[in-house]
Amino acid sequence: MKLMNKKSEFARSPTLQTVLMVERFIEENSGEFKKTELFNNLPKKVMWQTFQVIMAYLEGINKIVYDKEGYVVYIWNPALYEKVKNRPAIRL
Repeated sequence: MKLMNKKSEFARSPTLQTVLMVERFIEENSGEFKKTELFNNLPKKVMWQTFQVIMAYLEGINKIVYDKEGYVVYIWNPALYEKVKNRPAIRL
C-alpha cells in the first residue's frame, strides 16, 4: 500500500510548550500589543502560521479577546473560576 504525500491540516500544530509561552506572554502584556506587534515581541521565535493557530485556539477557548482598536487582551480569570466551579447551578 502506497502512502500519499498530502499536506496535513495540522501542518502547523504548535507544541504545548509554545502555546503556554504565547499565553504567558499575552497574560503578562495584556492590552499592550496588537496581534502583529505581539508576534514580533515574543520571547522565542514562532512561525506566523503556528502563531495564527495558537491565537485562534486561545480566542476559541475564551482566554483572549481583541479590543476595538485591535489590541490583544487576556480575559481568563482563574480566581473567578475557582469561586463558581462548585456552585450547584454551574455544570462543567
